[in-house]
Amino acid sequence: MKTNDETPNNIPNTTASDCAKPMPDRQKVTRQVASVGIGGNVFLAAFKLFAGLFGNSTAMISDAVHSLSDVFATAIAFVGVRLAEREADTDHPYGHERFESIASLALGLILMFTGLAIGYSSLESIATRAYLDEAMPSAIALVAAVVSIVAKEGMFWYTRHWARAINSSAFMADAWHHRSDALSSVGALAGIGATMLGFKAGDAIASLVICVIILKVAFDVLKDSLSSLTDTACDSAFEHEIRDIIQNTPGVIRIDNLRTRKFGNKVYVDAEIAVEGSQSLFEAHAIAEAAHDAVEARFEDVKHIMIHENPA
Repeated sequence: MKTNDETPNNIPNTTASDCAKPMPDRQKVTRQVASVGIGGNVFLAAFKLFAGLFGNSTAMISDAVHSLSDVFATAIAFVGVRLAEREADTDHPYGHERFESIASLALGLILMFTGLAIGYSSLESIATRAYLDEAMPSAIALVAAVVSIVAKEGMFWYTRHWARAINSSAFMADAWHHRSDALSSVGALAGIGATMLGFKAGDAIASLVICVIILKVAFDVLKDSLSSLTDTACDSAFEHEIRDIIQNTPGVIRIDNLRTRKFGNKVYVDAEIAVEGSQSLFEAHAIAEAAHDAVEARFEDVKHIMIHENPA
């Protein structure tokens, strides 16, 4: 039986040509991404709140609240990633990777409650027809919406790029926070424009659309984080690749059993292989070790693999 150590190899799980590429400094990247996220969201929240208050736009005020929630979301993602980086210890012999999933879960809950609050405010305005008494939005609200769309979309691509580079589920969830904010700003822009053209309910309806967008993103984030926290199996395509690698290892007659489970942003694999029963333990062990090393070299996110040999 063969198991790997607790520290995964720094080999990207893409193509063989990528193996020569060094992994980025994870701590440096997390500080950099967190700084951009927090700084950008603080600026946008303040700017949109100003534009919403002085530009008479409830949709822009709702959008500002969303940006403010992203400040806390980025901070939570940063803390989750840093905790997940801690080495395995006596109390946590399998490591701390699930802290990232816990951070993602917290981000999803923040998004959900933010969306519900915005939705409640919008429905109340529509039901009581309070929007009829609101002043007409001004051009500054439109400018704020455009600035938000451009900035938040840029932050989405930036954060997603580095989340993929360091394989971080928490920062990937944070990236989708940025994307949801960009989409909500599109809704705010449409609502403000409609109100300025005479459709007074446009601003309130736009806030309701923003609510739906945020709740959809929250659902996806919560689903992914819960999947990583509940030992959910990997998708069939991933397992099929692992099967191919093990099956093509010389000396492996067949695969008797293969199971995978997510552990934060990592994966655990348990496999049983059949080898020629007349071989010595040394020879059977060498076959299992070769299969183990092949899987570990191909998939950086496989943190721990155990291969047991059965006599064929």
